[in-house]
Amino acid sequence: MKKIAVLLVIIICFGFIKFQIIDHSFGSDENWSEYLGGADRNHYSKLDQINLQNVKNLKVAWEYATPDSGQMQVNPLIVDGVLFGVTSSVQAFALDATTGKEIWRFGDPLKNWASTSRGVSYWQNGNDKRILYTAGPNLWALDANTGKPIESFGNKGKVDLHTGLPEIAKDKFIISNTPGTIFENLIYMPLRLSEDADAAPGDIRAFDVVSGKLVWTFHTIPYPGEKGYETFPKDAYKNDGIGAVNNWSGMAVDKARGILYVPTGSAAYDFYGGNRPGKNLFSNCLLALDARTGKLKWHYQFVHHDIWDRDLPAPPNLITLNKNGKAVDAVAQVTKQGYVFVFDRVTGKSLFPINEVPVPKSKLKGEITWPTQPVPSLPKPYARESFKLTEKDISPYAQNREELIKAFRTYKKGLFDPPSEQGTIIFPGYDGGAEWGGSAVDPNGVIYINANEMAWIQTMKPTQNMSGVPMGEKTYVNYCQSCHQPDREGNVKSGYPSLIEIGKKHDNAALLNLINGGKGMMPGFGFIKPEEKQALIAFLKNEEKKEVQSKDSQLSQKAGIAYKMTGYNKFLDNRGLPAIAPPWGTLNAIDLNSGKQLWRIPFGNEPLLMKEGITGTGTENYGGPVITKTGLLFIAATKDATLRAFEAKTGRLVWEHPLPAAAFATPSIYSKNGKQYIVLACGGTKLGTPKGNKYVAFALE
Repeated sequence: MKKIAVLLVIIICFGFIKFQIIDHSFGSDENWSEYLGGADRNHYSKLDQINLQNVKNLKVAWEYATPDSGQMQVNPLIVDGVLFGVTSSVQAFALDATTGKEIWRFGDPLKNWASTSRGVSYWQNGNDKRILYTAGPNLWALDANTGKPIESFGNKGKVDLHTGLPEIAKDKFIISNTPGTIFENLIYMPLRLSEDADAAPGDIRAFDVVSGKLVWTFHTIPYPGEKGYETFPKDAYKNDGIGAVNNWSGMAVDKARGILYVPTGSAAYDFYGGNRPGKNLFSNCLLALDARTGKLKWHYQFVHHDIWDRDLPAPPNLITLNKNGKAVDAVAQVTKQGYVFVFDRVTGKSLFPINEVPVPKSKLKGEITWPTQPVPSLPKPYARESFKLTEKDISPYAQNREELIKAFRTYKKGLFDPPSEQGTIIFPGYDGGAEWGGSAVDPNGVIYINANEMAWIQTMKPTQNMSGVPMGEKTYVNYCQSCHQPDREGNVKSGYPSLIEIGKKHDNAALLNLINGGKGMMPGFGFIKPEEKQALIAFLKNEEKKEVQSKDSQLSQKAGIAYKMTGYNKFLDNRGLPAIAPPWGTLNAIDLNSGKQLWRIPFGNEPLLMKEGITGTGTENYGGPVITKTGLLFIAATKDATLRAFEAKTGRLVWEHPLPAAAFATPSIYSKNGKQYIVLACGGTKLGTPKGNKYVAFALE
């Protein structure tokens, strides 16, 4: 009997321990305890206090002013009445979710002010409650109750995200904008890397939430003997000039099956692949990995040999669909191109036919484009496509319309038309189609997608011979010119500021901090040599001596990159408005059971045209929607600084409220003490909007 009793105690204890490790649901439906509402990334809330009848009674319940101001892309977490978020200078904080009163705040606003963040991750095992978030290249583990670093995690509370990457990644730019995905005791970290020849490899890695130790690695640029190795040149994984293939937009996890779904980005350099012929697995793929071991279960590649920057922009959605009367667990992936791909979650089989469509060949020397690209038969695209554009699609609101038509005639614009010296229209643009805000899905299998319809002009030029050019000027050409233009005037209409007066605005120390750490969506360049940084500062301040010569050959030339893009240039009219006719942003509802589009409406109003009495244009938008059990869709995301509620079934606008600043972030929904709230971060800044510093929560009166 004693042996049986001991055995029962062991079984009970083991079962308890297993439960504590695996169950991380963190309470009831009142919480919003994971990024985008759950591990399925479906942006869905079961709360039903706010409905179609009473939504008009929503009022501001509380506001929290952060100590800084600027772009905030955060989808805050709420667990048991405590809200966890991040400021624009990447300080993590906790608030009372019923009042907005600050409980604690952690971070160095001076050291990390240049980054952006989409939020934090939460983990709990009994009384051990942790917030995990990134600042610069470091993953921090904080006590959720106090905000203090957990000393036993990594190196006194932090892990450098260079950990486990090969030697060539040492000192290269690495940060993480998007919260890590947690399963059991593991956290999987997205990475944002350079998109040029200096990019680090984007291996997928799992870290232990308790200790910070590296548990497993999946090589996205395969090593010898690994699947996909032959789709790159020999030893590409250790070659400077071939990098990235990273997940930056976040992941989803099927907790019941232990499968991690990872969307990846393109290989760097982004716009010329003559030095990386082949399909380039596992770039632009959806990976299904064993969440405990990192072993590949299946994959699908959405763009072969990407030279258009067609990264997968958002986490996939894990859904259950009805196919021929049978329930099928599926995974849906939205893309920048305006396509939705839908797969069986276990087998990777597509639930709708996908056609490999022939596409044009490149005329750039050394570039070998892949002959076909995948296009799904269903659902139909939720954004217009470049090859369908005609001169009639030039904006009727453009004052210089005839000039734009003449320019339009000169550009290439076919389906997957490759980069060219004459100029190629990228439409939907580099920012989608779908973007990082992600898509919402209701339990009936209807997906709700907010999309951009902005055209960009991609123009290529042969890589410059930099021999004899002063070091600072050469450094500027290598790392800054593509965004800030050869004359340093930038392109404010496209979102890239002028650097002409930057030497008067910042001292040398501030400029060095900016070069090392980056700012906003600008990557840091801490890896370049100290003498190059000082020479660049001298160049920006117009103090560089012309006799100071660069002895190093250009990185791009070393890497075999024969062409570089001339800059990120939107196709705009003379007032800075999109040259292509509206809508410039849309909201879409698609039934993924049938592939049928249910509705599509313009989303947002262009402020400049609103002054002229013109509405319904749609605008560029960043941040995603949320869906409620009562059939409401809430979304901000637009440059006109408005939170809107739509009837999910029809797309009918049922409520709107002005915000203190544009909210380029996805809202969160939660409940405490019987009251339901909707909260979102309003930081403005992006798309030329005024800066803000408020988190705003709404509730019924």
